[in-house]
Amino acid sequence: MKITGMEDFHVDGGWDNFAFLKISTDAGLVGWSEYGERRGRKGLSTLIHALSPVVIGQDPLALNHIDAAMQSFVRTANGGLNAHAVGAVANALLDIKAKAAGISVADLLGGAVREKIPVYWSRCGVVRATQAHLFDGKLIDKPAIRKLADLVGAGREASERGFKAIKCNLLVFDDKGGRVHTPGSARGPGHPELNVEEHLVEKLVEQLAALREGAGKDMRLICDLNFNYKTEGFKRFAKALEPFNMMWLEMDTFDPKGLALIRQSSSTPIGSLEAVLGRKALRPYLEERAVDVAIIDAMYNGLPESLRMASMCDAYEINVASHAFAGPLATVMGAHFCALVPNLKIMELDVDEVPWRSKLLKQNCDFVDGCLVLPKGPGWGAEVDEDMLRKHAAA
Repeated sequence: MKITGMEDFHVDGGWDNFAFLKISTDAGLVGWSEYGERRGRKGLSTLIHALSPVVIGQDPLALNHIDAAMQSFVRTANGGLNAHAVGAVANALLDIKAKAAGISVADLLGGAVREKIPVYWSRCGVVRATQAHLFDGKLIDKPAIRKLADLVGAGREASERGFKAIKCNLLVFDDKGGRVHTPGSARGPGHPELNVEEHLVEKLVEQLAALREGAGKDMRLICDLNFNYKTEGFKRFAKALEPFNMMWLEMDTFDPKGLALIRQSSSTPIGSLEAVLGRKALRPYLEERAVDVAIIDAMYNGLPESLRMASMCDAYEINVASHAFAGPLATVMGAHFCALVPNLKIMELDVDEVPWRSKLLKQNCDFVDGCLVLPKGPGWGAEVDEDMLRKHAAA
């Protein structure tokens, strides 16, 4: 069996785009993966196809050989989007290899540790605030979030639907509704200095209090500050949020020692590392004991490398959580990662979606009692509906 081609698909996800990779073989087997080329951010597809010289014509079952060749191919510019490209190809090849064996990816890699995976509701209230114009029955029959008090209802809904944990980002409300405070992405005030103003700390405290009021005292809270502040600012938030007994406070930084200082400064658990790609980049964070929860994305790194990263974390007595910021196949891929690692904390799940999102796959994960149930079919266990990808192609 030989690899004959690679094809990319870009799908309208409502407030973002989803990108899919299809790898074809001369035996008729195809493998699928999802990768993170978001709306307005181009280039990753080009890098994936740039790997063709070491992929096309190879036996797709020789996954380790192809993975080593791809790693060597990008060695002089390792990490970043090149790591994403290698991960996308590796994931699609895993799908082929498991299908060829007639088993699931999880079974191919030794079998699931768990088939019911605890999940948390990611961006709870956040999507409904930033995309309020699509909610209240306009496209999505769920309540929009237009003011702080609306978050009480979002927390209540999460509890009623069986979630045990929810995550938010810092929302700032005004007479136009809510927006995410994201100066680290060059959006809105605060860029490029990334300083913390006292009113921002107060707003986050109010936001978490509203979610906790609706969800109840047993709901675990997570908040993601992304790259929006520097070490001093992250320390201020961590200290201020101690009364909430959070599952973790999430942040991104490329300074392992700075992250360790933040963790040492507060009793608030620290989660991070979603933007840290590969074992070599991960190692200094583990050596500095910089996190309580290591966040790993199987879409970004590829499942084989993600499992190696999780194993390294286990050696340092650190549990891992998945990262999810993409479409439905990425969710399934992340579920296989979470099913396989013994040192799992919890899985991230995007709940709010446009009506056609789940229809992009012919099967989806079931949600039962706050857990996702791992699909059991060959490969990822959730075949992509290529006709639906074309029907909802991104403009």
